[in-house]
Amino acid sequence: MLREDDISLAYLKARVVYIIVFFTVIILGISSRVLTDVIPIFVSRHFGDIFWASMVYFGCRILLLKQRLMVSVYLSVLFSFTIEFSQLYQAEWINSIRSTVLGALILGRGFLSVDLIRYMVGIVFSYVMDYFWISHVKEKH
Repeated sequence: MLREDDISLAYLKARVVYIIVFFTVIILGISSRVLTDVIPIFVSRHFGDIFWASMVYFGCRILLLKQRLMVSVYLSVLFSFTIEFSQLYQAEWINSIRSTVLGALILGRGFLSVDLIRYMVGIVFSYVMDYFWISHVKEKH
């Protein structure tokens, strides 16, 4: 039987793993935008948004560790789609935020329907990886 201390330690270890994955995905996403001369054009065009949505998913997992995986999927889709559709709103105050590097990374610049597909790919891929990682960890214990 698992003690409360063992469960708390397991959640702490899982959270650390999610944090490492979260920052790794950020590095990969930024790299896909910066290293455009070195990587294939398909990767530089599509993977930034895929990694962005993956980062959102793993951010949800960090915050909602005790929730079912699908809660993170739903919230990630909701958040990502909300950000994308917010790009249809072009008021001066929000465009000034979007004109900064951080603002553009978080809020984007202009609505592209293909981004919704990219977000879904990133979230589904992250969910599948997460599901198999959790299954593997459960098998070991």
